[in-house]
Amino acid sequence: MSDERHDDNCNCGCNEEEHGMVTLTLDDGTEMECIVLTIFPVGENDYIALLPADEAETDEESEVFLYRFKQLENDEIELLNIEDDAEYEAVADAFDQFLDDEEFQDMLDEDEDEE
Repeated sequence: MSDERHDDNCNCGCNEEEHGMVTLTLDDGTEMECIVLTIFPVGENDYIALLPADEAETDEESEVFLYRFKQLENDEIELLNIEDDAEYEAVADAFDQFLDDEEFQDMLDEDEDEE
């Protein structure tokens, strides 16, 4: 899937204002509420970055969960574990680039506000 698919009108939920919460069910059966940070393409697949909601309120560095993301019919989603090390590295690199781009955009926005 290409970057062109993800824009203000793509309706996939990738825009920040459309992001919400996802409840993960862990291996032990407990549930964890997570904030959707972003949905982004890498190669032919889409991926999602999730931040545990209870960690979002702390100033400490938090663990981010990365999953393969599939939009199903009737607005349901499916999250798939990334099993392949090479795939995980590519996804982690893309997410790091997203963070770098966001930080750069924040700096540009601050400069514009000062003018």
